[in-house]
Amino acid sequence: MKRIAILALQGAFLEHEQMMRKLGVETFEIRQREDWNQPKNALILPGGESTTITKLLHDLNLYEPILNDIKAGLPVFGTCAGLILLSDRVEGEEHVERFGTMNMSSRRNAYGRQLGSFFTEAPMKGIDHPIPMTFIRAPYIENAGEGLEVLATVDGHIVAARQGTQLATAFHPELNDDTSVHRLFLDMIP
Repeated sequence: MKRIAILALQGAFLEHEQMMRKLGVETFEIRQREDWNQPKNALILPGGESTTITKLLHDLNLYEPILNDIKAGLPVFGTCAGLILLSDRVEGEEHVERFGTMNMSSRRNAYGRQLGSFFTEAPMKGIDHPIPMTFIRAPYIENAGEGLEVLATVDGHIVAARQGTQLATAFHPELNDDTSVHRLFLDMIP
């Protein structure tokens, strides 16, 4: 049985746990360094504020072990702020530290602030029906580099991508009832 670690420093981590439970998958929360030492098959990085999350990761001595495990092949799924953490480039933030393990550049708050939040449905590669997409002060992927597979676009902007065993979405699939995106991630785990 797969066991998924979920970073629980801020954001909709409980909703990710509920989605995994619906799929019959065991999860546990990462709140401190000792939590990271548990056996796991993958990691979910929920939304929140990426700069704050990065600071907390450093303060809790979690940044290096998580980065090392992702680089060593641990499957990871990042939503919204998680997408920014996985981006190797972020528009206007060339010197801000992040995991940077996916070959893409992203634009923070690309759809605007809180008033720029919206809901839509759109097709996503690997899923046989349009999926609900909730965007909250969302980024989008501005440029897809070599090895990055674009999975979904909305209004001409890339909002979901995959690279190896890493998945990133600009939207929050955990805030809807459709488990398809989480199931797609589970299928990516060896």
